[in-house]
Amino acid sequence: MKFACVCQSGLGTSFMVQMNIQSILEEAGVNIDDFELEHMDVGSATSDAADYFFVESTLVSALPNIPEEKIIPLNSIIDKEIAREGVYKVLDENGIEHQ
Repeated sequence: MKFACVCQSGLGTSFMVQMNIQSILEEAGVNIDDFELEHMDVGSATSDAADYFFVESTLVSALPNIPEEKIIPLNSIIDKEIAREGVYKVLDENGIEHQ
């Protein structure tokens, strides 16, 4: 499963979210090898670029070509607990057991 972390420029903020999601997956006890993580800018986010897109909620409207169900909006991009809720939601929806 591929997760894309998206921010305006695709540099620092999205990379920080990527690191948080990797940490969350490790803490969740899932096989991290089953996941591919990438960070990118809004312009690079196409519907075939990932299975799920973790995006700051203010940027969701900038991704009109990505199905709504593939977008995990983050109300605070620096809050790891909000990212955790999104990751667990995806894991639950896909029947992936976690701690």
